[in-house]
Amino acid sequence: MRVFSNRKFPGKLIVVEGIDGSGKSTQMSLLSHWLRSRGFGVLFSEWNSSPLVRETTRRGKKKDMFTPTTFSLIHATDFADRIERQILPPLRAGSIVCADRYAFTAFARDTARGVSRRWVRNLYRFAIRPAIAFYFRVSLDVALGRILGGRDALKYYEAGMDLRLSRDVEESFRIFQGRIIEEYEAMIGEFNFQVIDATLSIEEQQTQIRAIVEEKLDLSHPNGLLKSPWRGPLNGQPSAAHLLR
Repeated sequence: MRVFSNRKFPGKLIVVEGIDGSGKSTQMSLLSHWLRSRGFGVLFSEWNSSPLVRETTRRGKKKDMFTPTTFSLIHATDFADRIERQILPPLRAGSIVCADRYAFTAFARDTARGVSRRWVRNLYRFAIRPAIAFYFRVSLDVALGRILGGRDALKYYEAGMDLRLSRDVEESFRIFQGRIIEEYEAMIGEFNFQVIDATLSIEEQQTQIRAIVEEKLDLSHPNGLLKSPWRGPLNGQPSAAHLLR
């Protein structure tokens, strides 16, 4: 079964995936700043960010109204709007789009919630095939420690509490996120994930990521990629060159 659209664009799509607490968002932020410091036009996109269904999602979660299937459909709607508004326009213009979570998140989470693997993949057939997909591999213990080190409690859906896996939130997190890890691991070969050991230092991970991007996108000869005049801080934030040398 064909999973993604093979449409070609001047720009390139880079995505990061991994369970909550894997550190993927930090790495994508560093990569985005580094690419901008190299003079490339870069756009950032994140999961569940479309204003189209934001209020519906908020209300549904608050009242615990979603079944696994409706949860899947609402996220697919959000993703479709995100593709049309945030991802396709910059790709057509020749920019690099850095996406924090992509369709693979749905493939992993929805299947972990009991939705048919084939059905979910068919739902996202309109999605663009990424140029590079990074998967940040981390153990449940490390992920849980990172999450609880940054806030007081686990989130309801993050822990899969809607599935009634366990009354204990940490145990539910382990069961649910463990299922998600199994789905990600099964997708490594299918989608040619670039696997990053998320227990390495931030610097070591970023060095590996940059080397892969440099090679896969051939940044020394960036035919078709949009060059941007910006080479310094973005919105007052330090560039990757200052954050991580």
